[in-house]
Amino acid sequence: MITTKHHDGVSMYDTKMNRLSIVQSTPAKKDMIRPFYDELRKRNIKCGAYYSLIDWSYPDYPGFTKDSSRYKVPDDYPRWNRFRDFFQGQIQEINKTFRPDLWWFDGDWEHSAEEWEANKIRNLILTTNPSSIINGRLQGYGDYDTPEQNFPVTRPASPWWELCMTSNDNWGFHHDDNWKTSYEIITIFADIVSNGGNLLLDMGPMEDGTIPPQQVTILKELGSWNKRNGEGIFNTVAGIPQGHFYGPTTISKDSTSLYLFLHGASGGRIMVKGLVNEVKDIQVLGSGVKLISKRVGKISWSPVPGLLYISIPEEVFDKYVTVIKLSLNGPVRLYRGHGGFN
Repeated sequence: MITTKHHDGVSMYDTKMNRLSIVQSTPAKKDMIRPFYDELRKRNIKCGAYYSLIDWSYPDYPGFTKDSSRYKVPDDYPRWNRFRDFFQGQIQEINKTFRPDLWWFDGDWEHSAEEWEANKIRNLILTTNPSSIINGRLQGYGDYDTPEQNFPVTRPASPWWELCMTSNDNWGFHHDDNWKTSYEIITIFADIVSNGGNLLLDMGPMEDGTIPPQQVTILKELGSWNKRNGEGIFNTVAGIPQGHFYGPTTISKDSTSLYLFLHGASGGRIMVKGLVNEVKDIQVLGSGVKLISKRVGKISWSPVPGLLYISIPEEVFDKYVTVIKLSLNGPVRLYRGHGGFN
């Protein structure tokens, strides 16, 4: 994902809709989008385009929210129509020139779907690129939700969602030092995936275009952790409901493997409640170490499956988050009753 134009109105490609672009109006004098997309596509990586519907520099946009130049759209539709022609023209430029696989709109909260002509924008994109995905910031005409920075306590209502989050406190580079740690990023990532979501993690280059070393460390540590534990992340679905296990979980797409994510690095035992399935095998991802388990409270005449305890030796713990794989005798089945005879 790369910014094609933010709220300030500077296009990061050579737009023909005005002169305020990185090519025509900055010392860089070159398109930042094309070479980025070319390198991604060489690696078979999908390309995303961030685009701000807001434009603080365009003379026909209604200014800042509290600015004296702000006007009400119904009072001056000719002016607003000039702005709509402009920003929709840029969307068509980007769509035809770069063909993004995903559109990440921002700023939709300043106007209604009717004022933006959100349905028209969606159709403009999909007519040219029918497989494009559109984020949820298009006044109801997107495909998935995008909570920002703060992780939702419960899973968002939308079946598809992502958390967009900075690696520092800002989307662009700042000279401060409140970087999130690798442990924090990885634990947040695991929690997101366990709730069926995606992580959009921001990387803001420094003034010279290089990536800050703190961000490089985050990416390398997250990548290394994924290499060890990716089976529990990629090609999985959201895990079992909260209450069955005290931590994040995911499930394989065929539902026969359950993955448990353990924070911390101390030995002991963990507990899974209400797992009806027989457990065929338990192992630690990354090392393949086999673990043993014990059923507690299972009675032959009762449907209540009891509690599954798993012993975890201290030496198998990952330095960030440990992932335990339970191979089951069939698709995950959970007991959701109240105990006793039912």
